[in-house]
Amino acid sequence: MHVETLKVFCDLVEMQSFSLAAERNFVTQSAVSQQVRTLEEKFRRKLLERVRGRREIRLTTAGEVFYKESKNVLASYNQLNEQMNRLVGRISGVVKVATVYSIGLHELPPRVREFMSKFPNVKIDLEYSRTTRVVRDVLKGIVELGIVAFPEKRRGLTVVPMASDKLVLICPPDHDLAKRKRIKAKEVNDQDFVLFERDIPTRKATDKILKSYGVSVNKAAEFDNIETIKRAVEVGFGLAIVPYPSVMDEERNGQLHVVKFSEKDWLRPVGVIYRSDRELTLAAKKFVKILSDGEAETAGA
Repeated sequence: MHVETLKVFCDLVEMQSFSLAAERNFVTQSAVSQQVRTLEEKFRRKLLERVRGRREIRLTTAGEVFYKESKNVLASYNQLNEQMNRLVGRISGVVKVATVYSIGLHELPPRVREFMSKFPNVKIDLEYSRTTRVVRDVLKGIVELGIVAFPEKRRGLTVVPMASDKLVLICPPDHDLAKRKRIKAKEVNDQDFVLFERDIPTRKATDKILKSYGVSVNKAAEFDNIETIKRAVEVGFGLAIVPYPSVMDEERNGQLHVVKFSEKDWLRPVGVIYRSDRELTLAAKKFVKILSDGEAETAGA
């Protein structure tokens, strides 16, 4: 039995998908199924069961024990690699990172490129998800680092601040507001808006700021994805308030017009989160340093 087999099994349990587990480990779905069968034959116990009528994979009692101990073995193996690499001053391995789309697509690429140029033997395994799932995956140990907007301090999590983003108003180039470079919050009162869904932190923050200025807007549509929001604004669904880095390309290309707010409230804090009870790998520490070193370079300033 190889360490790689234990990793495939744990990835399958955590990702709830044979195809995703196969993709993460650069093997076929049939190879994942075969490795699970091999484990079950070796221990003469059924480890997984499918939930009828659903795609969910459920651990049996034996599977729960095997999963827990496999995680311990993998953690020990990673620690062994870490210590041996430190002896020769070599930084390598994989850093698993989960983040939201607006940060992952528009803010992380230059930081990842910088990191990879300095540490070519390290791979950044980047996943995109909603904030609630990013936090959950960090707490469960599925990923080592999470990068989210409006990171909340909570028991068991350490938060390292990154550069904050300016929140800006976007509109189509032919909109009346496209003639403006700056605007006050009260001027968007009663306008049609394309909004993030209610459980997304940026939506909660913008609702709070608008309410503080006595502003009410009309909900034209709600989406959970920054790219969908931008396309909806382009075709005239309404205005939107988004982090500036996510629309810099569209501003340059003339697809969208960006209007900055006069008030100073319109900032979106961003931070790295990780479990407080676990020692970060050396590679993860180096990546966090690169992410946090840009804190003074506030995007959109």
